[in-house]
Amino acid sequence: PAGGPGAMAQARALLTREPAPQAVPASDLPMKVCEVALNTGPDSSSGLATAGFRTAKYLLPEWHQSNANLYHKAFTGCEQAERGRAEAKELAEHAAATAQSAQQDSTATLGQRLQDIHFWKAELQKEMEDLDAETGLLAAQKLRLERALDATEVPSAIATDNLQCRERRQPPDLVSDEVERELLKEAELIRNIQELLKRTLMQAGNQMRLNRHHKEVCEMDWSDKVETYNIDDKCGRYSNQSTNIQFHPSSVKFEESASTPETWAKFSHDNIYRAEREKLASINLRALIDNILHDVSEDLRMQCAAVNEAFAKHCEELDDTKHKLEHHLKK
Repeated sequence: PAGGPGAMAQARALLTREPAPQAVPASDLPMKVCEVALNTGPDSSSGLATAGFRTAKYLLPEWHQSNANLYHKAFTGCEQAERGRAEAKELAEHAAATAQSAQQDSTATLGQRLQDIHFWKAELQKEMEDLDAETGLLAAQKLRLERALDATEVPSAIATDNLQCRERRQPPDLVSDEVERELLKEAELIRNIQELLKRTLMQAGNQMRLNRHHKEVCEMDWSDKVETYNIDDKCGRYSNQSTNIQFHPSSVKFEESASTPETWAKFSHDNIYRAEREKLASINLRALIDNILHDVSEDLRMQCAAVNEAFAKHCEELDDTKHKLEHHLKK
């Protein structure tokens, strides 16, 4: 078996065998020499029992030196504290003065901004009122054109009826005389007048639409100016004692889509300029309508007189011929 007497004898033989020698021979370490500093001062205690050790009591010069160091540290700390407090007070006063100056500048700038907004708002309002009044006057002129166009229907019907009636004359009297020429001229004149009045009516309608469009543009700009004025006026009334002030993050940053004061003023100026241009065009159109109506009425009156004169002359010729024929018939 594994645990028999032979195994135990082999184990004893292994334990009693002499170990192998080491590769590096062992040697003794050198002795460390400790040097102890002796207290050899004039006021120190001598003796081997206290060699290298300090007594628990401080010496009088050391006590005075320690107090002097504490006084110096305290004095230095007080000076630094006083200096820091003075600097903090100076910084606080400078910050308060800077904030007050910036606040005054902002208030002054806001006041100037309110004046600019009020100026453009008043200009836009005046332009809207002028455009509205001008559109009303142009509408009245357009109504005159419509009535004039309707009034040409009767002379046109009369001239056409006269021409048709004269076509029923007997062959000896069916001649192309002065009356027919004047009637044809009158019919053509009336047609030209009707076309002119229709074109002018269309032009007046387009001009009225342009007036209303630019009036709406000015109204939108005016509405924005009113809203902006109310906001800036409310901001201008804020003070350090206001209780409804709120902090809005990123409110001091300029947005990329924000306009500059120059482009802002140019936008309203361009709107007013275009509205003024349309107003002048409307005024010129009203003057043109007056001239057209005057010229048309004069032309119709002159042509009517020419037709009447031709009729009267032809009637005289007919009467003279009739009397001559009657005179010959009596013979």
